[in-house]
Amino acid sequence: MSERTYNVLFLCTHNSARSILAEALLNHLGKGRFKAWSAGSSPRESQQPNPLALETLAKAGIATEGLRSKSWDEFGHPDAPKMDLVITVCDNAAGEVCPFWPGQPATAHWGYADPSEAPGGEDGKREAFRQTLHLMGKRLEIFANLPTSSLDKLTIERTARELAKTA
Repeated sequence: MSERTYNVLFLCTHNSARSILAEALLNHLGKGRFKAWSAGSSPRESQQPNPLALETLAKAGIATEGLRSKSWDEFGHPDAPKMDLVITVCDNAAGEVCPFWPGQPATAHWGYADPSEAPGGEDGKREAFRQTLHLMGKRLEIFANLPTSSLDKLTIERTARELAKTA
């Protein structure tokens, strides 16, 4: 009997850095138990994932194929994948009024500084992306390795919110 796959949506304002990192990382760590997506409340026209996000993921051995910036509106439609958990990863998105998510998923907020705004030129930004991926990895490794008995809606939400206090 195969295990159920849990759907997780990571949100950020522009869906170009933090949420992209989280999507790719959970898909990497989730080993089929989790399917991650990412989206933004207001991605810019022709927005693409930040090249430093893609570079950081590639250097960490994490697949980047198929990553793209998209609006969270894609996930508010009745035919969209039903999410089990929605996590905001930037403070701006956490404060915005989110659309109605089909299935009323659990929610949590994991705030990370925007690595694309780090000081120190390209080297400073590269280090900030690496550090953000590392911090996300610590939380997502714990989350991805939860026992199946811990994956009911209330436990998912409580665990995700508790993990926000770590790192």
